[in-house]
Amino acid sequence: MASEETQLQLVTFQLGDELYGVDIMDVKEIVKLQSVRVIPNAPYYVEGIINLRGEIIPIIALHKRFRLQVAANTEDADYESGFIILNIENNKIGIIIDKVARVVTVKREEIKEPPQMLSGIGTEYIEGVIREEQGYLIVLNIRKLFNPKELQKIIDIQ
Repeated sequence: MASEETQLQLVTFQLGDELYGVDIMDVKEIVKLQSVRVIPNAPYYVEGIINLRGEIIPIIALHKRFRLQVAANTEDADYESGFIILNIENNKIGIIIDKVARVVTVKREEIKEPPQMLSGIGTEYIEGVIREEQGYLIVLNIRKLFNPKELQKIIDIQ
Protein backbone atom coordinates (compact mmCIF):
# COMPACT_ATOMS: atom_id res chain seq x y z
CA MET A 1 0.00 0.00 0.00
CA ALA A 2 1.31 3.44 -0.96
CA SER A 3 2.16 5.93 1.74
CA GLU A 4 0.21 9.15 2.29
CA GLU A 5 3.09 11.21 0.88
CA THR A 6 2.83 9.54 -2.51
CA GLN A 7 -0.97 9.84 -2.81
CA LEU A 8 -3.37 12.74 -2.84
CA GLN A 9 -7.15 12.76 -2.51
CA LEU A 10 -8.91 15.32 -4.67
CA VAL A 11 -12.47 16.60 -4.65
CA THR A 12 -13.27 16.96 -8.34
CA PHE A 13 -15.84 19.26 -9.90
CA GLN A 14 -16.82 20.73 -13.21
CA LEU A 15 -16.51 24.38 -14.20
CA GLY A 16 -17.69 24.98 -17.72
CA ASP A 17 -16.37 22.13 -19.86
CA GLU A 18 -13.33 21.37 -17.70
CA LEU A 19 -12.79 19.05 -14.73
CA TYR A 20 -10.96 20.51 -11.73
CA GLY A 21 -9.72 19.11 -8.46
CA VAL A 22 -8.71 20.52 -5.09
CA ASP A 23 -6.97 18.76 -2.23
CA ILE A 24 -9.62 17.20 0.01
CA MET A 25 -7.74 18.56 3.04
CA ASP A 26 -8.60 22.10 1.87
CA VAL A 27 -12.33 21.34 1.55
CA LYS A 28 -14.51 22.10 4.55
CA GLU A 29 -17.77 20.93 2.96
CA ILE A 30 -19.92 20.90 -0.15
CA VAL A 31 -23.32 22.58 0.05
CA LYS A 32 -26.22 22.82 -2.36
CA LEU A 33 -26.87 25.97 -4.32
CA GLN A 34 -28.66 28.70 -2.40
CA SER A 35 -29.31 32.38 -2.87
CA VAL A 36 -26.31 34.65 -2.56
CA ARG A 37 -26.59 38.16 -1.14
CA VAL A 38 -24.80 40.62 -3.40
CA ILE A 39 -22.25 42.91 -1.77
CA PRO A 40 -21.80 46.40 -3.31
CA ASN A 41 -18.28 47.37 -4.43
CA ALA A 42 -16.95 43.82 -4.06
CA PRO A 43 -14.29 42.61 -6.52
CA TYR A 44 -15.77 41.46 -9.85
CA TYR A 45 -15.29 37.76 -9.06
CA VAL A 46 -17.03 37.94 -5.65
CA GLU A 47 -20.62 36.83 -6.17
CA GLY A 48 -21.66 37.84 -2.63
CA ILE A 49 -22.15 36.11 0.72
CA ILE A 50 -24.20 33.28 2.15
CA ASN A 51 -25.23 32.54 5.71
CA LEU A 52 -24.28 28.94 6.42
CA ARG A 53 -25.55 27.88 9.84
CA GLY A 54 -24.90 31.34 11.27
CA GLU A 55 -21.51 31.78 9.61
CA ILE A 56 -21.09 34.42 6.87
CA ILE A 57 -19.11 32.99 3.94
CA PRO A 58 -17.97 34.96 0.87
CA ILE A 59 -18.79 33.24 -2.42
CA ILE A 60 -16.38 33.43 -5.35
CA ALA A 61 -17.33 32.87 -8.98
CA LEU A 62 -14.33 31.06 -10.45
CA HIS A 63 -16.07 31.36 -13.84
CA LYS A 64 -15.48 35.11 -13.64
CA ARG A 65 -12.03 34.75 -12.11
CA PHE A 66 -10.92 32.36 -14.86
CA ARG A 67 -13.10 33.90 -17.61
CA LEU A 68 -14.92 30.60 -18.22
CA GLN A 69 -18.35 29.87 -19.68
CA VAL A 70 -20.88 28.45 -17.23
CA ALA A 71 -21.79 24.85 -18.11
CA ALA A 72 -24.88 24.46 -20.25
CA ASN A 73 -28.00 23.93 -18.13
CA THR A 74 -29.31 20.42 -17.85
CA GLU A 75 -32.41 19.13 -16.08
CA ASP A 76 -30.28 18.23 -13.07
CA ALA A 77 -28.31 21.50 -13.04
CA ASP A 78 -29.74 22.76 -9.74
CA TYR A 79 -29.23 19.38 -8.11
CA GLU A 80 -25.63 19.06 -9.32
CA SER A 81 -24.40 22.62 -8.83
CA GLY A 82 -23.52 24.17 -5.51
CA PHE A 83 -20.67 25.59 -3.46
CA ILE A 84 -17.46 24.03 -2.26
CA ILE A 85 -16.47 25.65 1.02
CA LEU A 86 -12.68 25.89 1.14
CA ASN A 87 -10.43 26.61 4.07
CA ILE A 88 -7.87 29.16 2.86
CA GLU A 89 -5.48 30.52 5.48
CA ASN A 90 -7.99 29.61 8.22
CA ASN A 91 -10.79 31.48 6.43
CA LYS A 92 -13.82 29.85 4.84
CA ILE A 93 -14.45 30.88 1.26
CA GLY A 94 -17.03 29.31 -1.02
CA ILE A 95 -16.58 28.71 -4.73
CA ILE A 96 -19.44 28.17 -7.14
CA ILE A 97 -19.24 24.93 -9.10
CA ASP A 98 -21.31 23.65 -12.02
CA LYS A 99 -21.23 20.03 -10.92
CA VAL A 100 -19.64 17.94 -8.20
CA ALA A 101 -17.84 14.98 -9.76
CA ARG A 102 -16.32 12.66 -7.16
CA VAL A 103 -13.42 12.17 -4.78
CA VAL A 104 -10.44 10.54 -6.45
CA THR A 105 -7.13 9.27 -5.13
CA VAL A 106 -4.17 9.99 -7.37
CA LYS A 107 -0.47 9.33 -7.16
CA ARG A 108 1.53 12.53 -6.86
CA GLU A 109 3.77 11.33 -9.70
CA GLU A 110 0.72 11.39 -12.03
CA ILE A 111 0.45 15.18 -11.59
CA LYS A 112 2.34 16.79 -14.45
CA GLU A 113 3.40 20.39 -15.03
CA PRO A 114 0.57 22.38 -16.63
CA PRO A 115 0.89 23.72 -20.17
CA GLN A 116 1.64 27.47 -20.27
CA MET A 117 -1.99 28.36 -20.93
CA LEU A 118 -4.82 25.97 -20.18
CA SER A 119 -8.39 26.97 -21.14
CA GLY A 120 -7.75 30.60 -20.32
CA ILE A 121 -6.54 29.91 -16.79
CA GLY A 122 -3.12 31.19 -15.90
CA THR A 123 -0.69 28.53 -14.76
CA GLU A 124 -0.14 30.42 -11.49
CA TYR A 125 -3.43 28.95 -10.20
CA ILE A 126 -2.64 25.41 -11.26
CA GLU A 127 -0.72 22.82 -9.26
CA GLY A 128 -0.66 20.47 -12.24
CA VAL A 129 -2.71 18.32 -14.59
CA ILE A 130 -3.54 14.65 -14.64
CA ARG A 131 -4.22 12.91 -17.95
CA GLU A 132 -7.51 11.00 -17.93
CA GLU A 133 -9.43 9.00 -20.52
CA GLN A 134 -11.84 11.88 -21.17
CA GLY A 135 -9.19 14.63 -21.11
CA TYR A 136 -7.44 16.34 -18.24
CA LEU A 137 -8.08 16.86 -14.55
CA ILE A 138 -6.76 20.28 -13.60
CA VAL A 139 -5.46 20.37 -10.03
CA LEU A 140 -5.92 23.85 -8.54
CA ASN A 141 -3.61 25.37 -5.96
CA ILE A 142 -6.13 27.19 -3.77
CA ARG A 143 -3.41 29.12 -1.94
CA LYS A 144 -2.52 30.85 -5.21
CA LEU A 145 -6.09 31.69 -6.30
CA PHE A 146 -5.80 35.07 -4.58
CA ASN A 147 -2.85 37.25 -3.79
CA PRO A 148 -2.63 38.43 -0.13
CA LYS A 149 -4.31 41.77 -0.93
CA GLU A 150 -7.23 40.07 -2.72
CA LEU A 151 -7.61 37.52 0.07
CA GLN A 152 -7.77 40.32 2.65
CA LYS A 153 -10.50 42.10 0.63
CA ILE A 154 -12.53 38.87 0.50
CA ILE A 155 -12.06 38.24 4.22
CA ASP A 156 -13.09 41.84 5.02
CA ILE A 157 -16.44 41.21 3.26
CA GLN A 158 -17.42 38.88 6.09
